[in-house]
Amino acid sequence: MGDSQSWTAAPAAAERARSVLATAWSCAVTAEGGREEFVGAHTVAEDGRVRLSVPEDSALLTAAICAPRGEPSAVLEFADVAPVPVRSRIRARLWLAGCLVPDEDRLAFRPTRIVLRQPSGAVVVDLDEFTAAAPDPLALAEAHLLTHLADCHPDAVERLTRLVDHASLHGAVRVQPLAVDRHGLTLRIERNRAHGDVRLPFHTPADDVGQLTERMHALLSQARAASCPRALQRQRTDRDR
Repeated sequence: MGDSQSWTAAPAAAERARSVLATAWSCAVTAEGGREEFVGAHTVAEDGRVRLSVPEDSALLTAAICAPRGEPSAVLEFADVAPVPVRSRIRARLWLAGCLVPDEDRLAFRPTRIVLRQPSGAVVVDLDEFTAAAPDPLALAEAHLLTHLADCHPDAVERLTRLVDHASLHGAVRVQPLAVDRHGLTLRIERNRAHGDVRLPFHTPADDVGQLTERMHALLSQARAASCPRALQRQRTDRDR
């Protein structure tokens, strides 16, 4: 995706799915042997294939070894949880349907269907695009980046709200950083009984943390510039009184 489109750009579904898969710490697996949940048990190959390390007494392992029809089908579910405490912390869910195959002391999983559900809705991710995609370059650093921004720079978060439309801030009681990727920063605006998200896109994508720092400084500069007309308007209003 070129820089000319980056102002409104967001991660493609395949890239978003790969990011969820790369950063999720736990997964739930539903197969013929039932449903099991694992923590820290999966690794991801470069092409998106998943390998599971499961206990020897796992029903999944038994199903994979003893399946009478060959490779048993299974569904892997991953949740993308916001690192900063906000309402509705699950930002996305990812389902991978496919087959489990014994692979030495692990189970290898080949996806045949991939579904990504975000607040905007669910999409079926193209398998070829998923295989070719890579996680967002900021995905593994995102949790630290967001918690640092929320805990150490609340003044910067407040300043960034000056880039948000006034109507979106009506009734707001708290604003927190919800997500960041190479294309932009998303803020969660919480009200007494509801919440909404606002995306602040970068002028060009950030491919590493160093570039992200520059993009954030650019947003903050825009926020300072945006506050000047408001201050002038308040001064005029005060004089008119």
